[in-house]
Amino acid sequence: MKKQKNIGIEAKVPKKECTDKNCPYHGTIKLRGRAFTGTLVSKDTHNSAVVGWDRIVKIPKYERTENRKSKVSVHNPSCIDAQKGDVVKIVETKPISKTKKFVIIEKIE
Repeated sequence: MKKQKNIGIEAKVPKKECTDKNCPYHGTIKLRGRAFTGTLVSKDTHNSAVVGWDRIVKIPKYERTENRKSKVSVHNPSCIDAQKGDVVKIVETKPISKTKKFVIIEKIE
């Protein structure tokens, strides 16, 4: 049994094990930078997923607010295995591929 390392952020540790080198718990990847909470919009093969969240932007000229959406490509480790519609917490890492610079660290109930 491989020992799980401390990732430095308060999060629930997954019960399953994996052999993914880009897993923050069982691999060698390190976390840094920004952290977000969002909903898994879509799931792809090769441990990829898209996480999105809504934000409110104020427009001072018209004294109104506007809803905008942000989407980010993330790495979905096999030990976490989040499904479409799950609320997840993501954290920035070094670039994993051309578009993936974030990794899922926990599913939030």
